[in-house]
Amino acid sequence: MRRVVVMAFALLSLVVVLSPGVFGAAEESRRATITGTVLDATGAAVEGARIVLRAGQNPGLSATTSDLGQFAFSDIPLGSYELEVTAEGFAEQRSSIRVVEPRTYQITITLAPGALIEELTITAEPGLVSEHRQSVQAVTVIDQQDISLRAKAVLVQSVQQEAGIHLQRTSPTLGGVFVRGLTGNKVNVYVDGVRYSTAAARGGINTFLNLVNPTNLDAIEVLRGPRSTDFGSDAIGGSVQLVTPAPTLSSGPREWHGQWGITFDTATLGYGSHLRTTMGTKTFGFLSNLAGLRANTLRPGGGFDSHSALTRFLGLRSDTVHGSRLPDTAFTQYGGLLNLTWNPRPTHTISIHYQRGQQDGGKRYDQLLGGDGNLIADLRNLMLDFFYVRYHKQTLGALDLVTLRYSYNAQREERVNQGGNGNPQATIAHEYEKTRVHGVTAQADKLWRSSSLRLGAEYYHERVRAPGFGVQPVRPTPITIPRRPRVPDGALFRSGAAYIEATSGIFGQRLKLVGGVRYSAASYRARASDAPEVNGRRLWPDDSLRVDNVSGRAGALVQLTPSLGLSFHYSRGFRAPHITDLGTLGLTGSGFEVTGPEAAPLGGLIGSTADHTAVSTGLPVTQVGPELSDSYDLAIRLRRGRLKLDLTGFINDLSEAITKQALILPPGAVGKMLGGERIVRQEPNGIVFVALSSAPVLVRANFGDVRIWGIEKALDLGLTDRLTVGGVFTYLWAEDKQTGAPPNIEGGTPAPDAWLRLRYTVTRRLWIEPYLHAAGRQPRLSTLDLEDRRTGALRSRSSIAAFFRNGATARGLIGPGPDGVLGTPDDVLRATGETLAQVQDRVLGVGVSQAPLFRAIPGYVTFNLRGGIQVGENQQLFFDLENIGDRNYRGISWGVDAPGRSLYLHYRITF
Repeated sequence: MRRVVVMAFALLSLVVVLSPGVFGAAEESRRATITGTVLDATGAAVEGARIVLRAGQNPGLSATTSDLGQFAFSDIPLGSYELEVTAEGFAEQRSSIRVVEPRTYQITITLAPGALIEELTITAEPGLVSEHRQSVQAVTVIDQQDISLRAKAVLVQSVQQEAGIHLQRTSPTLGGVFVRGLTGNKVNVYVDGVRYSTAAARGGINTFLNLVNPTNLDAIEVLRGPRSTDFGSDAIGGSVQLVTPAPTLSSGPREWHGQWGITFDTATLGYGSHLRTTMGTKTFGFLSNLAGLRANTLRPGGGFDSHSALTRFLGLRSDTVHGSRLPDTAFTQYGGLLNLTWNPRPTHTISIHYQRGQQDGGKRYDQLLGGDGNLIADLRNLMLDFFYVRYHKQTLGALDLVTLRYSYNAQREERVNQGGNGNPQATIAHEYEKTRVHGVTAQADKLWRSSSLRLGAEYYHERVRAPGFGVQPVRPTPITIPRRPRVPDGALFRSGAAYIEATSGIFGQRLKLVGGVRYSAASYRARASDAPEVNGRRLWPDDSLRVDNVSGRAGALVQLTPSLGLSFHYSRGFRAPHITDLGTLGLTGSGFEVTGPEAAPLGGLIGSTADHTAVSTGLPVTQVGPELSDSYDLAIRLRRGRLKLDLTGFINDLSEAITKQALILPPGAVGKMLGGERIVRQEPNGIVFVALSSAPVLVRANFGDVRIWGIEKALDLGLTDRLTVGGVFTYLWAEDKQTGAPPNIEGGTPAPDAWLRLRYTVTRRLWIEPYLHAAGRQPRLSTLDLEDRRTGALRSRSSIAAFFRNGATARGLIGPGPDGVLGTPDDVLRATGETLAQVQDRVLGVGVSQAPLFRAIPGYVTFNLRGGIQVGENQQLFFDLENIGDRNYRGISWGVDAPGRSLYLHYRITF
């Protein structure tokens, strides 16, 4: 770690050495002018079009076209810029421009309704704003309009309908992003270049991603494939970049702009609103956004829950008991964003950014009646405080761009759970958890006519506050006792890195090369002295780990013809095990987990699978180490007239992959304590169970090597000026390289998936778009998937009995038998009059001890219709009629079914 800090200071020293004329006249002579003309498809000038010139994530300069369609920006520092053009009745147009010489740049922009617009990316290549087709690595750009149409309740819904990317939803409030079959802490998240993911991130979900309100964003960029070189650990599947809006400075008098919107969705009978305000002068900019949403109970497709505890344990349809809307799926979300920007001089920018987000009333529906049938699974007070201050300097000595950042990221939650399949006498676990992260980053860029170089360094210091206690609900007075939290209280994680990246265009830009190398280091520490003492024993032991690694990437883009490009990209990814990998203990989405140090003293061995069939591998349980990835991409990109086609194939090899396996203990384990829970059952093969979960106890291990390969296709074709057809297709295959079986990586592997759309621009004020979503059947479920309540929904005779006697009885579904006394062996299921034994035989089959509810994820097809209407000057109404056929479906590792037939409305006015 010390070496990384020294390298960071060396970078800053280099900046000073190369910058003798920081405030001198040298920078004044390195300015350019940009002039242009905006035309429509007929060649006529477009008057009143608004032009915004923006350098990456910095505030933009604005201008308005004259009656001749002309505009100009003068005194522009050298750099890479995005030019955004908007005019009433036309599709928004974005283009990139690279200013590398102090001269006048002249451009012409043609606007057309329904035109195919090439997306711009600001994160795919170091230091550059570039077109999607010029990126060597595969990248997806989701713009503000797509975010507003897709994110009906939470942010992660925005990633649907894109190649190589899938949605993960554990509950109505919690979700994640699959990138090429990996999710959770294998896909990291950044906000404006600042790391948002923390070392407490879970393996199959991103708990806090949805605390970023969709209206806080201008775009989402997803880098598909490992990108550890500049985005560090946890990027071995890919990286999600959240781009927030920046104020627009005025070249003339002070300018005020704003946006107000309201939404309504029949799927949840939910409603929301947001108000964005921005003000700009020549040197100062201000932007704020306030947003709130109320989502009520969800109606899934068909009006029933496919994985309900009623179906899983009793064989009853959920709607026969609680109707078509799912209980415990409502929540409230609110928050906002503030961005202050000051340009003391034309080449100096200081930005202060703060986001606040909170969710109230959320619950883990998959642990309640949506899966386990428990009585309590609360997600209380999920809170986000995200702050950064950024100094950006253009033209600093020999450098063109220098960016320094300090950030503070605080993510808080409190989980309250009661297990036992609805046992009202079970201990109620309280797990408060707050992760505080302080970070510093530095970047320096040098741009030439066709090349660029970036030097960077970063350091993040993370500490978790995680006290835990349990309440035993016995009468007359409940008893509170200390308990081991999910991760050790006071756990510390530190990470740092230094890296260098370069791009170069040669042969007249016919060949583009990229490359980079990064040195990373990370350390973890948990102290027994921070643990409460119970019965003379600390609740967790001392534990520490330090790892480091060198990663990198290299790639090339060959422009075979002006319209056809071929790219290759190789990336070496590195993922340091962090607090969740090293310290997780307790109930998770996959079941009850223990850490290596907790299981080792009991003689723990690693099981061959994650389910009840596991046998001992003979490998002792140890603390996990790093995992690595080697990824290879080959892509073809075609742009010819109205046609835009991207076809990509990839292979991602994971070495020493961290998977979840069943824990094997020596005979006689029943009654012993494991992670604060008593072992209640042990099978002859050595697997053990605790009362909190019907699945075997799991332990994480670097177990085997995994290969994921796939194909991604994206197509857009303009049939006419008004009619466009488009679609995406994704196919993934994941296997353990030794056995060929699906790997026990959290989240599983999404099924083959396709989206097809047909957009018709009726007039400049109206467009409509029928679209179809189809997913294939996914029979390749790992043993972890089959045990997971969200996917396979395993049930056994013991778990059926537990729900029958506890959750079902507490909810009034069980009545007394012939003896007239509730709680005796002759009790019956009121809906059918069956005894427990009869229910077990009907649900599982006579003589069957246990089986999953689903052995495969069914395929499905949904039909949908959306559109947009310009209802007045600067007023728009978007609508989306979703799942018209009311199909019931869900994706892999989802804890709640998708919405049924519903209508979503979004009204927006800009001023």
